[in-house]
Amino acid sequence: MKRRLGAPLLALLSLVVLMGCLRPAPGVLPAVSDTPPPAPREFRAAWVATVGNIDWPSSPKLTPEAQKAEARALVQRARDLGLNTLILQVRPAADALYASSLEPWSEYLTGTQGKAPEPFYDPLAFWVEEAHRTGLELHAWFNPYRARQSTGRSPLAPSHMANRHPELVRTYGDQLWLDPAEPAAADHVLAVILDVVRRYEVDGVHIDDYFYPYPIKDAAGLKVDFPDEATWLGYLARGGALARADWRRDQVDTFVERVYREVHRVKPLVRVGVSPFGLGRPDRRPPGVAGFSQYDELYAHAERWLEQGWVDYLVPQLYWRTEAPEQPFGPLLDGWRAQNPKGRPVWPGLFTSRLGASEPWPVGEITGQIQLTRLRPGSPGHAHFSMVALKKDYGGITGALAELYDGPALVPSAEWLPGGVPTAPVVRLRRTSAAAPTLRVERTHGDPDMLLAVWARYGRTWRFFTLPGGKGDLPASFQGNPLDRAFASSVGRTGLESPPTPVADARN
Repeated sequence: MKRRLGAPLLALLSLVVLMGCLRPAPGVLPAVSDTPPPAPREFRAAWVATVGNIDWPSSPKLTPEAQKAEARALVQRARDLGLNTLILQVRPAADALYASSLEPWSEYLTGTQGKAPEPFYDPLAFWVEEAHRTGLELHAWFNPYRARQSTGRSPLAPSHMANRHPELVRTYGDQLWLDPAEPAAADHVLAVILDVVRRYEVDGVHIDDYFYPYPIKDAAGLKVDFPDEATWLGYLARGGALARADWRRDQVDTFVERVYREVHRVKPLVRVGVSPFGLGRPDRRPPGVAGFSQYDELYAHAERWLEQGWVDYLVPQLYWRTEAPEQPFGPLLDGWRAQNPKGRPVWPGLFTSRLGASEPWPVGEITGQIQLTRLRPGSPGHAHFSMVALKKDYGGITGALAELYDGPALVPSAEWLPGGVPTAPVVRLRRTSAAAPTLRVERTHGDPDMLLAVWARYGRTWRFFTLPGGKGDLPASFQGNPLDRAFASSVGRTGLESPPTPVADARN
């Protein structure tokens, strides 16, 4: 399909050329390489939240065709902005936004838990197809232990865990939770995740910050402890020696490690990511950082997951302003990256939806945070919460991102996964019609499912774009220019890229 790159891209490309031509000798132009530069790389993601119909579908009353139209529009908006990854919430609360034999259909899809779309379609299969058709990665986002959210309105379906296995479910405030220390509950959640990995061509598995629930208080203002007394006493009776908080953390650690190991056993190239609360354990924070402790309250030891290599990427939710007194963005990001001996990517989650709040942030807060991530060494990237902010253009964010993104970028590679470097493609360039000539890139040899990265040189300027499935028209802004030469490379599932090969010119 056509990839329309607008004026901001052309303006930036012109700026790059001008910067490369500063202070040349009189009458002398700098040399232009006959081989292209490295492909731009940056994780550019957005969460698509289904809980409460935050992002999609916008209402549980939409018809399947209206749901599909909304999904297509969100995917296209992501592609047009220059994003390369969508993180779709497929399991908000022990339910499913896909056809599942393990859990009931989500009420956020049809208005009634357990009710399938009519006429039937599989939303996750549709999202994967649409994302891949436009060259985006699709990561499946799971909430592990929440079993009913406070905004839930539909009666629980007979197949819901609270009805099938009430012994595994705990009531906490106005929500239901699976008990993380119940082995059967952890086994069930893992089975749900692996079922999705086996049946759908998702590019990643993504877990959010809800392990044990965020604490609530009673009428007297006292913290209400999570009601796992029976599970705890059973642990002690079996000779358990850990303190209760350490025991809870051990349950979460064991689950995260199992998810990482088992997902890669089933499909080694699927990335596993976790998005923890943005403040780590108190004794490892940068000086001056204060606030809620997920280590003590959610029993999430996210630093350990990085240290052990149980994630392929970490997206800490850094939902504070750059100069927040006790949660400054830059020091928080540096603090998380310092806990990372295996060098796994740490990409911050950005509170982009705050641009549309009653007391909104200025758009420069988000763009400034993106620029700060680019000043750090290593693998650049970030994720926007959430897609609704980009759909509705809160604060004029889409125009600001167009200037920052300047066209497509590849997802940074995961060299520690076993995918290997893909085979170089054989690609040709031809005109589709003599009457209305359009230059089209076509792969004639190689894996057709892989993303094709293409560099095209116009005079003294190299331009970059990507093509899903290995074929498609050159972007509209490239069509009327005197294309000098082009190179293409295949990009594999782990982001590794083949050596660039010349594109054969079959236009004549």
